[in-house]
Amino acid sequence: MKKIILIVILLQGWAMSQGIEKVDVNGTQVPIVFEKSSYLPLISMQIVFTNSGALYDKSAGLADMASKLLAEGTKKDGSVAFATRLENHAINLSASASNEVFSIELSSLASEFDEGVKLLKELLKDPNYTEDAIDHIKRQKIGWLTQQKSNFDYIASLGLKETLFSGTPLGRARAGTIDTIEPMTLDDIKSYISTRLGRDNAIVIVGGDIDIDRAKDIVKEVISILPIVSLKESPFIQATDKRETHIDIEQTQQAYIYFGAPYSLKYSDPQQYISKVANYILGGSGFGSRLMEEIRVKRGLAYSAYSRFIVNRTTSYLSGYLQTKLENEKEAKELVEQIVDEFVENGVTQKELDAAKEFLIGSEPLRNETLSQRVDRAYNEYYYNRPLGYQKEQLKRIESLTLEEINSFIKSHKEITNLSFSIVTAKK
Repeated sequence: MKKIILIVILLQGWAMSQGIEKVDVNGTQVPIVFEKSSYLPLISMQIVFTNSGALYDKSAGLADMASKLLAEGTKKDGSVAFATRLENHAINLSASASNEVFSIELSSLASEFDEGVKLLKELLKDPNYTEDAIDHIKRQKIGWLTQQKSNFDYIASLGLKETLFSGTPLGRARAGTIDTIEPMTLDDIKSYISTRLGRDNAIVIVGGDIDIDRAKDIVKEVISILPIVSLKESPFIQATDKRETHIDIEQTQQAYIYFGAPYSLKYSDPQQYISKVANYILGGSGFGSRLMEEIRVKRGLAYSAYSRFIVNRTTSYLSGYLQTKLENEKEAKELVEQIVDEFVENGVTQKELDAAKEFLIGSEPLRNETLSQRVDRAYNEYYYNRPLGYQKEQLKRIESLTLEEINSFIKSHKEITNLSFSIVTAKK
């Protein structure tokens, strides 16, 4: 076994440990999360723009539409010719938007990476700002949104966000709605890209068969194209504690039950490691979790039931879901409330704690075996203002976590019993 592990380590690639470098780009210090790995002749680069996701949209869906516009290639080439150039060199170039950040990702064989950088620079200098391009992506988005009218998971999930975060940017549909997409203009997307994608809010992640000096040169080439945008982070958004229930009546054969509650734990809290264990035991581990055992295994009310603590820079809350027969809807909802109440009141058992420790510590190598996993972890540590190696330190703390400590932590978070629900069901 030791011999096999040694071979795997060697094959993974003569990899350097993760590092954070900074490069000066026209007077702006741009951070680079970097790791070299020569096992495969591949290079990837991701540019993450902070304070630029859906939370900052002046109209719901704008960030997502901006990402789709960048997928339409350059104005000079058009979408088809630009996509052909990418395909001819087996280059992947894409953009995406989450709640907090906007990302552009480039990956290819090492031999084609310079060509990929060339195409990325062309895209940033000359996006396909044409009416044909925006009409195309609007038709696609409206078609997708129309399909979601019969996607009951989507409806229930959106209903939960609207209930937990009513009146805030988190309460909107991240993808937008037909009413917000239809009036969107080319100037709206131009303004988003020019005011949200800047060199002063960029974090660059580079990994693969490339040296740090070359990586820095590429970052300078690419990031120098971008303006200064001077953005501020969104204020923290608190989930409601009002125990509300949102109901959507649809022609469905099942009840879709999504639930959530406030969770008073900031991303910078030193007790994050305890939260990770509590999350695993309550609903994050699949079979063996409280929710799955009580709802599926013991009562057969649902095929699956999950929950997780979502802790970001801008919000923190409990979120979960299950799907059950219409006649079991009321019982399943009440059971979720009962399970969470008992979890907070009585805590966990030593058996549950031991099982959680064994899995979280034992599965760590699987969460750190690929280059992308390692650089993503290093990026997350930087993004959340944590020292490199933070996750390893967390595992040490998990290993020494006592039953008294975790139960004291759980009992201090009574706010998660203030559950709100979003349910898609049939007319009774």
